[in-house]
Amino acid sequence: MKLTNKAILEKANAAVTAGDNEEFLAFCTEDTEWNFVGEHVLRGKEAVREYMRKAYVEPPVFRVETLIEEGEFLTAVGQISLKNEAGKMIDYAYCDVWRFREGKMAELKAFVIETGSK
Repeated sequence: MKLTNKAILEKANAAVTAGDNEEFLAFCTEDTEWNFVGEHVLRGKEAVREYMRKAYVEPPVFRVETLIEEGEFLTAVGQISLKNEAGKMIDYAYCDVWRFREGKMAELKAFVIETGSK
């Protein structure tokens, strides 16, 4: 049975939360492109791998509030907490718009706002 885009993202996020970035990347196309609006763009799986290595000093904590699926697109709204290089937890609110191609995550447009630290 073919997984829905929602199920694919949920499995990918579970992998990241468990600290398995490579399993997450298995859900991405080789030419995946991540656009962090107003910040930077990552092109290709290797660029995403390097970003994850630096950004996810420890596995992130996700709190997905809403998932909206329409055709090849899936929008995820929620909160994420990441530990920075200094060991401080930083909280963010996000709205991610994913485009899927042939059952894999091909493109991300991410709107991310820092909401505080612990």
